[in-house]
Amino acid sequence: MTHLTARTYHPKFACLALTGLVSAMLVLTPVAAKALDLDSYLDTVRKDNGLPALAAAVIEDGKVVAAAAVGTRVLGKDFPVTIDDRFHIGSNTKSMTATLAGMMVEEGKLRWDSRIGEVLGDDVKGMSASLANATLEQLLSHSSGIPTDDEEMIDLYFNTDAFEYNLSDLRLHLLDQWKENEISVPDGSPFQYSNLGYIIAGMMIEKVTGTPWEQLMRERIFTPLEMQTAGFGAQATYGLIDAPVGHRIEPDGSATPMLWGPAADMPPVLAPAGNVHMSIIDYAKWADWNAGKGARGPALVSAETLHHIQSAKVHTPVRDNPPPGTPSTGDYGLGWGFVTFDWADGPIMTHNGSNSLNLAKIAIDPERDLAIVVTTNFAGGKADMAAGEVMQHLYETYTK
Repeated sequence: MTHLTARTYHPKFACLALTGLVSAMLVLTPVAAKALDLDSYLDTVRKDNGLPALAAAVIEDGKVVAAAAVGTRVLGKDFPVTIDDRFHIGSNTKSMTATLAGMMVEEGKLRWDSRIGEVLGDDVKGMSASLANATLEQLLSHSSGIPTDDEEMIDLYFNTDAFEYNLSDLRLHLLDQWKENEISVPDGSPFQYSNLGYIIAGMMIEKVTGTPWEQLMRERIFTPLEMQTAGFGAQATYGLIDAPVGHRIEPDGSATPMLWGPAADMPPVLAPAGNVHMSIIDYAKWADWNAGKGARGPALVSAETLHHIQSAKVHTPVRDNPPPGTPSTGDYGLGWGFVTFDWADGPIMTHNGSNSLNLAKIAIDPERDLAIVVTTNFAGGKADMAAGEVMQHLYETYTK
């Protein structure tokens, strides 16, 4: 599903075309029994595709039934990964932003049909009428009319103004620079994958709470779910090789490890669209909470609100002759795609995430209460195919 991957066309990111309740909810003890088999399988896939590291977890009925992380933190170096290592999940952050929005709706601070101009108009004056009238739900379902990243947007993301503002103010400044653009929904499907749309949704959340998006993520999602490794930006601590670092694929096919600093991730202004990192086990907690339809707790949002988030809102355009493993079409909800793969017997709730240095995939079958997460610190076609192969293999293995 490459159309669900965060896409950055800047040269720095040459991409493919980003509480005790939980302890009872997610049982980790079954991991040991299955880890050895998964270790061996993942390492074979990793080596066959030239990946530095590869991690995956399978969650079934609220239990991690398999989890492993194999390989090295830096390609060609002896820095073995561990099960607690942080991986970047890119645009798979979007479902978390959508869940924050659901919280705001439940609290009466926003509505799904809240308009951009209604919420942000006092801070960003002079928006085009079409932009001002776009709604929160349209932003979260990529159906607002805001287009996919173009050169103008990329220039704004990488603007040196980042050195002058806190992130919440920087996002307002970004919108102020883009505000006069008219937007329009294309004929046929309204779907246009839009990182800017998610930035604006994050801004609406910040406005009605008076709290930065990053702080809300920690307080309202990471902490309740006990995602202790979850954070933002590049995976490794500045000055340490303590996580699998992302790798940039050069024009000649070689790979350069991007350790820390601005080149190791997308600009942080894009955070609501995709700059979260976490271990495969913590990512499994997020997958499990969604697979269980929120019933196992904690009650981040009501079952009704989560159902709204996890329901299809738009049909995605048909792609002619898509790459292997890439569906030709599907549906999109709020931060989630819905695709019928040829290896599944019904629609799967799914998403891809990449900052063009790393790659993550998630697949959830709520009817089976089954979820699979796969991450690697590599990008490009081989990483996409390898992660897709793992996702398919694990789904078939655990649905027999």
